[in-house]
Amino acid sequence: MVGRLLSDLAGPRGSGRWRDALGDRTGGRRRSPGRMTDRLGRADLHIHSLASDGVDGIATILDHVERNTTLDVIAITDHERIDAAVAARTMARELGHRAEVIVGEEVSTLGGHLLALFVEERIRPLRSLRATILEVHEQGGLAIPAHPLVPYPLCAQGFVLRRLLADPDPRVHPDAIEAFNPTMLGRPWHGRVNRFATDHGLPTVGNSDSHEAAAIGTGWTSFPGRTAANLRAAIEAGRTHHHGSFHGTGGQFTTFGRQLRKYSRDARAVVGGRIRGDRTGRDLGYPGGRHRPPRFDEAWRAGRPPADVADQGRADTAERAQAGAGAENRDR
Repeated sequence: MVGRLLSDLAGPRGSGRWRDALGDRTGGRRRSPGRMTDRLGRADLHIHSLASDGVDGIATILDHVERNTTLDVIAITDHERIDAAVAARTMARELGHRAEVIVGEEVSTLGGHLLALFVEERIRPLRSLRATILEVHEQGGLAIPAHPLVPYPLCAQGFVLRRLLADPDPRVHPDAIEAFNPTMLGRPWHGRVNRFATDHGLPTVGNSDSHEAAAIGTGWTSFPGRTAANLRAAIEAGRTHHHGSFHGTGGQFTTFGRQLRKYSRDARAVVGGRIRGDRTGRDLGYPGGRHRPPRFDEAWRAGRPPADVADQGRADTAERAQAGAGAENRDR
């Protein structure tokens, strides 16, 4: 299976066995970009998958974006890892999906969470915000503080950002600020973030910070053009704008419940030394333990994409079909 995938990845877009293995997940329905030529591009740059604290796999995420949104660009930004984002980018290309996938990461720094976009190597966590932004820029990426100004340790504070913006080294300046985050964390401080962006001339982006597929696109960024390259140019030129609607409290508590059930299943699998085959754990299906295989990003650079990635779509579909009907029995 691995050999066939490797040979197909060199072929033209949409012709490899990613499509054969996953099936045509759009059910034959494609949104025509030609029907939307009168609008700006739309992007959601803050999405979590099963690889960190999200509750849906990358195939489910891609399927939802293709079927149910008009997004042109998305970024998978799992906490402290890029393996699922790399896999999602490859799958989207091979399946011929409309939306481009940016490889990203939500990095935990000593100064708050930071979105690292357009990166190809994992960014080391738990360093100063200044050092982390510098490393992102050294990779050629963009650095955007996530849910900033919230008086909480996971969020960059105003005095930290002002100090960075005043630094004579432009390599440590943030490229934009997440001015719309629809979660309970970002909602009370929305106006404050917008004033900060205006006062300091920072480009703004809006994102969903989604932890389940259904929330993707509730926050989004508009930009001239339709491609990831257009989006990057717009951020750098300050030509983006943020949009969205806030998440309902009930929906967020439902997602939190799904997260807790996922963590419980993963913990039991790790303690038991089992490899979870239903892709509900980390590493695209492996929660950890003695038998943990290479991380996807390391395997990809070595030319060994794990065969189970091609099975992600079928596994995600099966998991969703079982949701609400004895989810706790799936370990047995």
